Amino acid sequence: MPRLNRVHLLAAAAMTAAVAVGSSTLGPVRSGVDEEPADVPVANQSDGDEMQAWIDDTIAGMSLEEKVGQIFVTYAYGPSADSAHPDNVTEFGVETPAEVVQRYHLGGVIYFNWTDSFEDPVQVAGLSNGLQEAALSSGAEIPLMISTDQEQGIVTRFREPATQLPGSMALGAGRNRDDARTAAAITGQELRAVGINQDFAPVADVNVNPANPVIGVRSFSSDPALVSELVTAQVEGYQDSAVRELTVSSAIKHFPGHGDTNQDSHDAMPEIDHTREEWEELDAPPFAAAIAAGADTVMTGHILMPELDDSGLPATLSPTVLTGLLRDQLGFEGVISTDSLQMQGVRNEVADERIPVLALQAGADQLLMPQYLDVAVDAVLAAVESGELTESRIEESVRRVLAMKWQRGVISDPLVDVDRVAEFVGNADHLAAAQQITDHTTIAMRNDAGLLPADAPASALVTGPDTTALAALADSLSQRGVQVRQHLTSASPTAAEIDEAVGAAAEHDMTIALTNAAWNESRAGQRELVRSLAGSDASLIAVATRDPYDAAYVEEATTWLATHSIGAQAMESLTRVVLGEIAPVGTLPVTVPAPDDPDTASYPFGHGLTWSVTG
Repeated sequence: MPRLNRVHLLAAAAMTAAVAVGSSTLGPVRSGVDEEPADVPVANQSDGDEMQAWIDDTIAGMSLEEKVGQIFVTYAYGPSADSAHPDNVTEFGVETPAEVVQRYHLGGVIYFNWTDSFEDPVQVAGLSNGLQEAALSSGAEIPLMISTDQEQGIVTRFREPATQLPGSMALGAGRNRDDARTAAAITGQELRAVGINQDFAPVADVNVNPANPVIGVRSFSSDPALVSELVTAQVEGYQDSAVRELTVSSAIKHFPGHGDTNQDSHDAMPEIDHTREEWEELDAPPFAAAIAAGADTVMTGHILMPELDDSGLPATLSPTVLTGLLRDQLGFEGVISTDSLQMQGVRNEVADERIPVLALQAGADQLLMPQYLDVAVDAVLAAVESGELTESRIEESVRRVLAMKWQRGVISDPLVDVDRVAEFVGNADHLAAAQQITDHTTIAMRNDAGLLPADAPASALVTGPDTTALAALADSLSQRGVQVRQHLTSASPTAAEIDEAVGAAAEHDMTIALTNAAWNESRAGQRELVRSLAGSDASLIAVATRDPYDAAYVEEATTWLATHSIGAQAMESLTRVVLGEIAPVGTLPVTVPAPDDPDTASYPFGHGLTWSVTG
């Protein structure tokens, strides 16, 4: 897919900024979860003095190895702190997660599904407590930052029964500051209930490239003003609460901005050709807004921006970017975390033993997931020994990490009450709020034939490439008495699959075809499926369940909706819109360009149909 013209985007951003920020839904924050938000902890001088005294005393008693350990964050395999796992032996030389923490004096641990960190909420809470006890019983006896990537939407580690909420672009479609804040507050409370105290979210990237393979719907919008407003709301939701122990540190990402690339930094080094002026107008505002809101952490991106730094170093390793722009220009005083140091975007350019040293020289404080932890730790120790890094430079980062732990209440209250996990995780209030928020995010892009809203049909065919979405949509329709047939296709349906779907559609009163990134050439078969259904006698409703760009590729379909999600809440909201139980109120947070002419908008920013409903 071609990239939108940047001049057009900057002009559009300037014109829409006042509309986006001035919208009545982007007004004063009302959480609905925490009605009396407090200032960020350590808001008075006496608290600050107490924190600084503790930090000074703690650092004075730490060995160099313990100081270096505080700046590293990695994963460990196993559902409990004492679970022996062969991959721990292979990667870290010890058997259990607790031993990984103790051997390397880690400052933090990050949870993933593939490390068996998430089985159920009570298990996660037990794992967190076990790791904290391991940290508190060894070395400098400092509790851990325990983190994960719970952006919601397509990047969700903590799954059901945890509350599932709309991802960023869905919230951008809703354009509701209260909803964005509440979503973050719920997410943060549920994470903290199981011992996770740092969330690598929200995404502050402005997604101006429809072909972006790694950001896309993880971004709130292509408009920097809208991204700034919603990022700020989420930082507040994660971090501001009358009860500090119900908050988590937010980490805005991926500085200096990953929104205008057609490469994935997990696999390669993306290069973004924004000028300094374009960066300041397009990429920088959300980061500046989040910093002003008090974000604890900024995560770096493994990207090249030659107009910002012509050294050839990725942003993660660039003093010009991290110190010159982030620290000096934007005034960020918190913790700078690298993105995963296992990503090829940084490893393709620099040897593993050099990456942590260069990242520290650039200004990073948390070094996330080096490919070989022992090599990385030894490299930093050797750099201090040789004088390439000073111990005082290490201490600068340790001070920031310790301050974050203090401010987030990790030092005072590192353990969680396992018996109270169910009070927070997936509770009835959270689930109801999640559905209400999701109801604000569905976009009606086309309704040329006036098909919507529709009466409940006797029967419906639901087809598409995602088992989760089909099952959830079928369940929602079935609850309303509709006889539903599910027709699962491959990511790019074959001619045989398409023929089968067209035949099945003829036997049903309504057909709902779900697409997922059909704009991608590797999934072009989805377009043919929708096109064939539109050319049949089927009463067709096409739904873009990920990027809204799909709608521009099949003009033959005259009814298009967008949900930005395949989750159960999104499918319930879709059903409510289709059957006239609620009106669609979402509007496009991005411009949808014509497939063959990126300067022409098939659907402009802010587009969204609505209609009145009764009952």
